[in-house]
Amino acid sequence: MILDRPFREPTRRHFLRGVGVALALPWLESLPVFGQAATTAAKANTPPLRLGIVFFSNGVEPIHWWAKGTGATMELGPAVTPMLPHRADMVFLQGLYNQSAFVSTSPHLGRMNVLSGAPVSLDPNEIRVGTSMDQILASQIGGRTAIPSLVLGIEPNELRLEDGLSMIYGSSVSWVSPTKPATKEIYPARAFDRLVGDGSGRPIDRSILDEVRQDSQSLRPKISRNDNVKLSEYLESIRDIEKRIGHASKEERIEGWRPTLSQPDMPRPKNELPQDVPDHMKLMLDLIVLAFQMDKTRIATVMLNNDLSQMNFKFLEGVQGALHLDLTHNGKAPDKEAMYLKTNQFHLAQFAYITQRMKDVSEGETSLLDNSILVCTSSLFDGDAHSANQLPFLITGKGGGSIKTGRILDYLDKGDEHRKACSLHLSLMDRMGVKLDRFGDATTGLAEL
Repeated sequence: MILDRPFREPTRRHFLRGVGVALALPWLESLPVFGQAATTAAKANTPPLRLGIVFFSNGVEPIHWWAKGTGATMELGPAVTPMLPHRADMVFLQGLYNQSAFVSTSPHLGRMNVLSGAPVSLDPNEIRVGTSMDQILASQIGGRTAIPSLVLGIEPNELRLEDGLSMIYGSSVSWVSPTKPATKEIYPARAFDRLVGDGSGRPIDRSILDEVRQDSQSLRPKISRNDNVKLSEYLESIRDIEKRIGHASKEERIEGWRPTLSQPDMPRPKNELPQDVPDHMKLMLDLIVLAFQMDKTRIATVMLNNDLSQMNFKFLEGVQGALHLDLTHNGKAPDKEAMYLKTNQFHLAQFAYITQRMKDVSEGETSLLDNSILVCTSSLFDGDAHSANQLPFLITGKGGGSIKTGRILDYLDKGDEHRKACSLHLSLMDRMGVKLDRFGDATTGLAEL
């Protein structure tokens, strides 16, 4: 198969493909120009930058969501207290929002554009929301790893209607196109199998060249004699590199930067879906850390729960068997507000967990967290009021030295032009190596980040 579109002529920007494998060809003079590579290779000894996004549903209790001060002495509101050990590693963002969500007449599902900023279609006959920023990144730089992006969740997709709209909106935070959500994996075992194989769940048991041999043979009649010689030399050089990598791996050394893990350091999860919610969440967060350590992907999202979640938080002490949706829509009843706070703290504890896990992974003189950006967010601010006039955003990690942590950035009183969540997304994509002139409603990055 040539590319992934039938009947298209090969071009100089050509890939040989096998099952789950894509191999870029050298410049072939006898093939027409398709385009030029848009990225520049990073320094060989520099760890790559990773982006992880942790989403929780139904917003926060505003009176408990705040921060004051700077650095390790920063004061945190009750909902954010699980992050106390990580105050020097984080940026607390206030005042950012998506205008299209704020004006939506759908109190929940119309807000599910936190990673795109595009309007959610309120037409029951049309499912449409913008391509999310993580999938923009996956399309641009995802080819550098076996898995373009890892999209995980805890609760399954829901097919029912809410407010006359499909709950596919509430089940998806990552969208590969305006009309197609990314496939969300909720089974830890399946996610694990992707990481230990070639990215498709199939074990690696054959050479890359074996996988693409059929495609290369079909290409030969379409190129000149000189280009056939060049192709043969190129494939042989790849074979030589494979042998060198295999040899270096056995001796635990290789030229340039190398992932901290070549094999998983955790057992394969059981096939069935975990029934214990905290264990399920930690497994998924562990798998993100594993994927980053093995350099199987550099982009990951996880939904701790769906919007309008039916998750039962009875596993938390003091929470009396109530669904998350009921706790967040509490009418400011004191008993439910107290339980809502516990769910907020629980979600932040998961973010604190992955932050600590990544901080503990050494990458030379830096840590995995230093070379990453982790984002914690929700699609609402005040869950009870369905308020989207600002969104909770919390960042940990130094982004390879591009982010100064231990700060609070407050945009609430700086005017709508400076409060765009999509400006944050532009800034994050820029740090990941994808520069766009516009994303959603923003044309500039986030000032001061």
